Amino acid sequence: MAGSLWYATAAPGPVLGPLTASVRAEVAIIGAGYTGLSAALRLAEAGRDVVVLEALEVGERASGLNGGQVIPGVKHDPDILEEMFGPVAGSRLVDTVASGPDVVFDLIRKYEIACAATRTGWIQPATSPATLEVIAARVGQWRRRGADVELLSAAETARLIGSQRYLGAWIDRRGGTIQPLSYVRGLARAARGAGARIFSQSPATDLEETHSEWRIQTPQGSVVSAMVIIATDAYTDRLVDPLRRTLIPVPSFQVATEPICDELRQTILPEGQSASDTWHLLRYFRLDPTGRLVMGSRGTFADVPVAVAARHHYRAVREIFPQLEGIRYEYHWGGLVGMTRDHLPHLHEIAPGLLTGLGYNGRGVAMATVMGRILADWALGMPGPELAFPVTPLAPIPMHRFNQFGARMVIQGLRAMDGLARVRDRWSARSAPGLSL
Repeated sequence: MAGSLWYATAAPGPVLGPLTASVRAEVAIIGAGYTGLSAALRLAEAGRDVVVLEALEVGERASGLNGGQVIPGVKHDPDILEEMFGPVAGSRLVDTVASGPDVVFDLIRKYEIACAATRTGWIQPATSPATLEVIAARVGQWRRRGADVELLSAAETARLIGSQRYLGAWIDRRGGTIQPLSYVRGLARAARGAGARIFSQSPATDLEETHSEWRIQTPQGSVVSAMVIIATDAYTDRLVDPLRRTLIPVPSFQVATEPICDELRQTILPEGQSASDTWHLLRYFRLDPTGRLVMGSRGTFADVPVAVAARHHYRAVREIFPQLEGIRYEYHWGGLVGMTRDHLPHLHEIAPGLLTGLGYNGRGVAMATVMGRILADWALGMPGPELAFPVTPLAPIPMHRFNQFGARMVIQGLRAMDGLARVRDRWSARSAPGLSL
């Protein structure tokens, strides 16, 4: 995390240490990210004895490395979700995924988590006429369900983003931004305050069922519990290999500039929204509280120098914000995103007493926080059919070990498609001088 802007600017976390004894708990949680800590907090407040095991330090993986965009919903639009799960379960699912930002910002207020939280909205700008039609339909679906969303003209999009690159956009005012590492550290502090025991540098090295209980082994200790929640998402390893094979970990990479000068800062994302565009390999961007532009996109699977890993991001900044030509980049970092075949999160009972939720597909700040609460409700005894998210069977991806190679090829193909589209746009701009791309 040394190259991360969030690591350089985060509020301190609680002082933790490894598990060095054999302990018992009513619920054991593997993974101290948003999912695990949200679950731990809810369980501890309900009076349960909870132990949380973290392989590294709190926030050293996805929960401390992401873009900090708090986005409602999932990749599929509301109508599609209701078609997939039926009018009753589908409608409940839509309400659940829509509630994510409310859950996040309510926790921040309740526990006074200092994480630079802002709730000025999230913008999805369109990169083509076809995607503009898609987002117009999306706005209609959410508006019918009472969401505070709006379709933006090209001129209004340019004003709110500070770029002439896009043809229009929609704004979802339910969204916002946080300092992601400060947020997860704040959740850890809140969970500990409620009574949860959290251990860092304590990877789960073995998981065994004995006499209707689960025993988790760590390098220096162990936990025995009747209920275990696995909350490791993209970093799920071979501890439960069928679970690992339900998703593909895909790299994401971010860069952050030096602080933008005051004159330009007044024109780039002037009202504080974050944005994620509609390219096949979307670019997501925002400002931090000091005025640094943070630009993220898909990373590379290979271990390459920073200059190579960041070249697409530098190009994206030049394309979207040509007024920032020559700006210096002070931070570079990356992590993994858990991607599922259907682009939906999943809630599973792997075996009796062994629960998990994972697969946030880039919407992890809000969705993982919500999933943690749902897992806690399940562990507290709520029946599966009554949960706010549907329980589905574990379904490992066939030929999983070849799928990561396939993911690399898909990313390269999508990058090429986006590149061709940009070339086409530049030629179109030459024939239509009034349009700036």
